[in-house]
Amino acid sequence: MILILLGAPGAGKGTQAEMMKNYYALNHLSTGDLLRAALKEGSELGKLAKTYMDGGRLVPDDVILGIIRDYLAAHPDEGILFDGFPRTVVQAQGLADLLTDKEPTAVVLVVPDKAVIERLSSRRTCRECGRVYNPALGIVPALENKCGCGGEIYQRDDDRAETIANRLHVYHTQTESIIEFYREKGLLVEVDGTGKPDIIFNRIKTALS
Repeated sequence: MILILLGAPGAGKGTQAEMMKNYYALNHLSTGDLLRAALKEGSELGKLAKTYMDGGRLVPDDVILGIIRDYLAAHPDEGILFDGFPRTVVQAQGLADLLTDKEPTAVVLVVPDKAVIERLSSRRTCRECGRVYNPALGIVPALENKCGCGGEIYQRDDDRAETIANRLHVYHTQTESIIEFYREKGLLVEVDGTGKPDIIFNRIKTALS
């Protein structure tokens, strides 16, 4: 099974990815994971990617696809959950070309922008241990503004409503074409991403059954 998880920032991809990889026995891969592995191994593609990363530039699609090609060749029979990839239609088509005898299923978590903004703007983080609290999801500290570790709880700049709105604009601009790519091929599964995590996961299981 090859799954691709898509969704806006704050749609709950991290939570669902963890549940999906355990339930379906999949390797959870992000572009960052693959790049770090290639760098650690010192492969030619890893060294090439490093030249772009050191210069603060995006790693080109052909380099990313080359690293994924090498991973697939080394793990031919493993199920994979791609998270954060593909990011462009070029990458989506490149992945299709690599998966010559398999077809991936793209699962997109659909959450209204208003709900995403409310969810993320309610998020608070501990300065000391990094633990995340979210009153909107019923995750609150025992003491007001104090984490269990004693650290101060604060709102990160990227969790402010105006920043979230900009992140959502970028998501819609960059990702809707990828969603349409998989929809046209009949490989897209749309799942309502609102509600509690276990309810959303049950929807995913039903959609994939």
